[in-house]
Amino acid sequence: MERTGFLKSGHKPSLLSAFLYFDVSFMVWVLIGPLAVIMMQDYPMNAAQKANLVALPVLGGSLLRLVLGVLADRIGPKRTGQIGMVVTMVPLIWGWQFVDSLGELYAVALLLGVAGASFSAALPLASRWYPPQYQGLAMGIAGAGNSGTVFSTLFANRIAQHYDGWEVVFGLALIPVALVFLVFTLLAKDSPNQPEPKKLRDYAAVLRERDAWLFCLLYMVTFGGFVGLSNYLTIFFNTQYELSAVRAADFTTLCVIAGSFFRPVGGWLADRLGGVRMLLILYAGVALMMAFVSSLPPLSVVTILLFVGMMCLGMGNGSVFQLVPQRFQQEIGVITGIVGAAGGLGGYFLPNILGLLKQWTGSYTPGFLILSAIALACIVTVTLIQGQWKRTFLNRKEAAYDAYSYSRPS
Repeated sequence: MERTGFLKSGHKPSLLSAFLYFDVSFMVWVLIGPLAVIMMQDYPMNAAQKANLVALPVLGGSLLRLVLGVLADRIGPKRTGQIGMVVTMVPLIWGWQFVDSLGELYAVALLLGVAGASFSAALPLASRWYPPQYQGLAMGIAGAGNSGTVFSTLFANRIAQHYDGWEVVFGLALIPVALVFLVFTLLAKDSPNQPEPKKLRDYAAVLRERDAWLFCLLYMVTFGGFVGLSNYLTIFFNTQYELSAVRAADFTTLCVIAGSFFRPVGGWLADRLGGVRMLLILYAGVALMMAFVSSLPPLSVVTILLFVGMMCLGMGNGSVFQLVPQRFQQEIGVITGIVGAAGGLGGYFLPNILGLLKQWTGSYTPGFLILSAIALACIVTVTLIQGQWKRTFLNRKEAAYDAYSYSRPS
């Protein structure tokens, strides 16, 4: 019955458009991650430089997410999405035809962040067409576009190897972006129910709340961990286990699948077990897996450990956003943008931690131990704050909880 009601509500062409836009954008956003091990054949890089290269798209996405969020409020998600895809073509063309130095490659990587900012247009386009009881499902469908990561890790290095050059991958990536742009232009439509544009003082008011910073910290670890590792694991497998570019990306794909497809499970379980309880379990899982990974076990073992670790990170994303609407019911649009941008910053710092420590110590062990310690710090934070949360927003009336839990971003 619920499924029938969902299918009869909203605007399915816009939902499909949001999914396709998100999917192709995620594919482009993480394109440099797997290709980095091939790019370093043309532009020799030390461990820190490689880490910075794969981290720059994540930083760009974090910074531009707020920009696209403001645009979506002012001119609507459809026009914002169109602008986002057109701008995304610029670094793809640059990388395909004009890059001739490491500095230019860094610039291309940073500009690819506009694809990562697609959250700000794709999710509002989908969710605003649906009533509150279906918004969670609508954003879950649109948000499933993070599976675009798999296309990059699975095919980018194969294409580069076939054509004997990474540049052609950027050129070929223009094709799906152009096709999705055409579909998006023809099918997407802004909902007539557009909220009032947010003002700068709205963001400032939320940032005065301590819990806003806590949620930023929690999401920096879950989403930042997932995106950061998605971009860096190809380098890790290639450097530590001496896998070829294609095989290293294949092993990365296995781990990325875990984080991508288990994200909705995290939100679903959090609805039933409680967001706080799920976060404690998941951060413990991340801490344990990263500690074991730091011992640099055989390839088969480390792959299983990273698969489980990425699964916990992906589920953690859903669990964080199970809690956010309960605390910030009236400011959900603003807090989603702020917390999302913070998650991107986490994805920028993580590869740099691994790369810098690899360069300084000659081993990945310290970097993964630090990741484990960060997850443990999150456990301590959640444990200390959960009592106050239960006294304030976690024990609100069930009716109020039900009204807003469906509005959880995915």
